[in-house]
Amino acid sequence: MTEIAARTPGQLITELLKERGWSNRVLAMVLGVSDPIVSKMAGDKRPVDAAMALALEDVFGVPAEKFVALQSQYDLAKAKLELRPDPKRALRARIYGNLPIAEMIGRGWVDVEDARDPEMVQSALCRFFKVNRIEDASAFSFAAKKTDVGGNATPAQLAWLHRVKTIASEMLIGSYSPQKLEDAISKIATLRSHPEHMERVPRILAEAGIRFVIVEGLPGGKIDGVCFWLNDSTPVIGMSLRFDRIDNFLFVLRHELEHVRRRDGLMKPIIDVDVGRTPDHDLEEQERIANDQAREFCVPKRDMDAFIARKAPYFTERDLIGFAKVLKVHPGLVAGQLQFRTGKFTHFRNHLASVREFILPAAEVDGWGNIHPIET
Repeated sequence: MTEIAARTPGQLITELLKERGWSNRVLAMVLGVSDPIVSKMAGDKRPVDAAMALALEDVFGVPAEKFVALQSQYDLAKAKLELRPDPKRALRARIYGNLPIAEMIGRGWVDVEDARDPEMVQSALCRFFKVNRIEDASAFSFAAKKTDVGGNATPAQLAWLHRVKTIASEMLIGSYSPQKLEDAISKIATLRSHPEHMERVPRILAEAGIRFVIVEGLPGGKIDGVCFWLNDSTPVIGMSLRFDRIDNFLFVLRHELEHVRRRDGLMKPIIDVDVGRTPDHDLEEQERIANDQAREFCVPKRDMDAFIARKAPYFTERDLIGFAKVLKVHPGLVAGQLQFRTGKFTHFRNHLASVREFILPAAEVDGWGNIHPIET
């Protein structure tokens, strides 16, 4: 049989019938179907499905894949002619595919009557990001310090950061100075023995001229904290309280305070992801420095080294509590550092006391059922 050039399954069937001198009725009787079925297939008015392709293969000896491929090509070409391009499809993909819209609506960040109306959602997002076009929101390319080298902020991180920035911009506190920062670090150090003392942290930071904002993270954001400046003399620290533990709170807080001390984030906000849980050799210098200061703040390295040298490889709860009393810090701080140093993250978890209940009532907060009032 010679190779038949056909662009549709109907054309192939018609040529095969001509080659054999058959009529549509003959093929219908051979296949055991009605005459109209064969006529419609030959006229490309009825698709050749997989079962029919196999039947035609039995009759004509042409691989079923040939009929299926021609049918697929024909359907696609027909669809391209019949369906008009939908410019809103790309818009919907950009909006609904990149941003956690439902969560942002539920959190009261954007206000729309119909979440399925992309133009309405786009307008609301422009108001949220304070831009004229939604495309301009992606221009905010912030450095995200994470496990590997880092990269641009994800859309969820970008939305979270904008919420922090909007709240911080409306806060009324005193002026900042490096000396006030040092005083604040010293004051917070005296609070390390009890979780309930954390309620004093927001006030201490405000007195130092540091705008401190807590915003519950968005799904997939994985943010611990952020440091940026509204101008060259107004630092902002944002935290998510992703892990409600005294050791994590103080570590992340001191990490961000070190960024403020070094004026990191002055030109480009720094979003910190998985703070304190990434090996130092995978971090940039400013992150290693911030981590070193945070660890030293929670448990001085010299003391921690000595404790591990004396007690390793067996650490008892009595040893942990006694060591914490000597340092005048909560046992959870020792437990957290011990977990990091040994890699045994299930040990002493009962000492990782929660702090959220003490911090939230005293801070500028958005999340956990609370929608921060923002002037519009």
